[in-house]
Amino acid sequence: MAQDTTTASTPARSAEASAAWGAGAPGGGVGAPASAALMERILYEVKRVVVGQDRFLERVMVALLAQGHLLVEGVPGLAKTLTVRTLAAALSGSYRRIQFTPDLVPSDLVGTRIYNQKTGEFGTTLGPVFANLLLADEINRAPAKVQSALLEVMQERQVTIAGESHRVPSPFVVMATQNPIETEGTYPLPEAQLDRFMMKVLVDYPSDADEFVIVQRVIGPPAPVTAVASMGQLAELQQQCREVYVDPGLIAYAVKLVGATRRPDQHGLADLAPFIAYGASPRASIAMVEAGRALAFMRGRPYVLPEDLSDLAADTLRHRLVLSYEALAEGLDADAVITRVMARVPAPDKPMQHAQ
Repeated sequence: MAQDTTTASTPARSAEASAAWGAGAPGGGVGAPASAALMERILYEVKRVVVGQDRFLERVMVALLAQGHLLVEGVPGLAKTLTVRTLAAALSGSYRRIQFTPDLVPSDLVGTRIYNQKTGEFGTTLGPVFANLLLADEINRAPAKVQSALLEVMQERQVTIAGESHRVPSPFVVMATQNPIETEGTYPLPEAQLDRFMMKVLVDYPSDADEFVIVQRVIGPPAPVTAVASMGQLAELQQQCREVYVDPGLIAYAVKLVGATRRPDQHGLADLAPFIAYGASPRASIAMVEAGRALAFMRGRPYVLPEDLSDLAADTLRHRLVLSYEALAEGLDADAVITRVMARVPAPDKPMQHAQ
């Protein structure tokens, strides 16, 4: 489906996209000014509680608009949980938090069948994954069989219990966190699980100025969160986001970046080949384009520019690369590999500037 929406020809298609953007979404959806105002209100409400972390908040909004899932890595105390809880309140959506521990079983997440002694029948009890925003806290604390319980719901937006499928609420986004400084008692996520996440975002410590404000807010009276939008309005924004035009040249750029991680020797990066055991999957290309489209939408444009993709390249690729032992021995991480790939694969010109 993604290819069908992005392979139309250039200037005529871009003019149609711009006209549709100004008129609003089909069926009476809000137009660009209203959409921008709504997103601004949502972010303002979240930032009344969450201090700093602008880049992280931007990635969370990109994941929401692009209907993708987010993996967040950072030390404790960086407002990862607070951000999701505040965002759910600002959007009037349901929110569930699952604290992953080694003793969890898959039914603790998706639900199970329970026998009712009074009626003599089995009934289905749905698990905490049935929410609009699901926080999988410290997901690497649980073994692979529990982590894999999220595979179906992340991909299909449904769970199967005793042969019966149950749809989760829509919109539905999973944000998982993991702590990078602890290795004892943790279970690395399988590659198939990592590939389901649209982006992996690294969250760093706040600046001294931001931390001063954080302390002030925590020791002061709590700031109430007001619902400024609904899940229905978020669904409208998601639909409008899908109407943002992506030039075929930018799709080719994303495919070339991802291809360079699989066959670096064909892109003048033969020296990188020993460090990459497996390159990124086709989901990386899709995620880069979808996330870039959401970022362009947030930036108030009805079309994608090369910098929208390059800004998100590391976030969409870093968790999909499997590095070799040689890379670990050389102290080379995924971000360093991505930086070298992006330096070798040039971004295309800005075709939309000439098509406007």
